[in-house]
Amino acid sequence: AARRCAPAAASAAPAPASAAEASEAQAREFGSDWEVLPLPFRVGHGFDLHRLEPGYELVLGGVKLPHDVGCQAHSDGDVVLHCVVDAILGALGLPDIGQLFPDSDPRWKGQTSDVFLREAVRRMDEVGYRVGNMDVTLILQKPKVSPIKAQIRANIAEQCGTPVSVINVKAKTHEKVDSLGENRSVACHTVVSLLRKEDYPEK
Repeated sequence: AARRCAPAAASAAPAPASAAEASEAQAREFGSDWEVLPLPFRVGHGFDLHRLEPGYELVLGGVKLPHDVGCQAHSDGDVVLHCVVDAILGALGLPDIGQLFPDSDPRWKGQTSDVFLREAVRRMDEVGYRVGNMDVTLILQKPKVSPIKAQIRANIAEQCGTPVSVINVKAKTHEKVDSLGENRSVACHTVVSLLRKEDYPEK
């Protein structure tokens, strides 16, 4: 069973008083090249791929699917949430999920990927952004994802603190071509736009 651990040590630090302070804190953490400038909007792209092997669970967007193979990974191997994390971090110009949560760290062994997404959202929130919209494309030959797409959307929206209406999830097969089409791997692409909080439209 997956075990829950505390997020990275940076999460335990006192919350910055402003977006500018949060940006400066991240520049101190990663180096001056990682300062998050207060642009009107930001765009990020995420990609992830995992090999499918017997003996592992298949978890997509926080939803477990019954299948004869699952994602081989250090954590729970949730290719959707990993991809979303990288898209958000990429939009912020921050290090990727592999740098923040390295597979060499035993704390993340079997970890559920919502922990990684919460950390990315925390960093996004502290520097003054919210998800404007997100488009997720999941690529796998089987099983069918249509029955769980609504739940994946809801899970992502809840963890990002955003309306479900701005989260889109699509699923494609790979027409039985290469490892994706032969049910030996699963992949995901995500594009996200981030808006400044003060520019976010109110209902």
